[in-house]
Amino acid sequence: MISSLVVNFTIGELEERLMLSGLHTVADIFCCCCGQIVGWKYESAHERNQKYKEGKFVLERGRIVDEMDFSTEFRIESCVSMSDAENA
Repeated sequence: MISSLVVNFTIGELEERLMLSGLHTVADIFCCCCGQIVGWKYESAHERNQKYKEGKFVLERGRIVDEMDFSTEFRIESCVSMSDAENA
């Protein structure tokens, strides 16, 4: 899933990554609650036809919980990332 808005995450170091669509500068994004990688953010695309991805997030469906068991108590803390603060 590609999105312009993602909340409750922290962002990792920028790195060059060769994807199927070409070379991109990306940063992994991590869940604020569990610290696991949930996807990545496109910082820049090196090919003109891929520029539309810049600033967008990719969330990997397999890394995100689809259902929660509400029969047990849990606590979720939110955190503000650099991107959240820029949009405020």
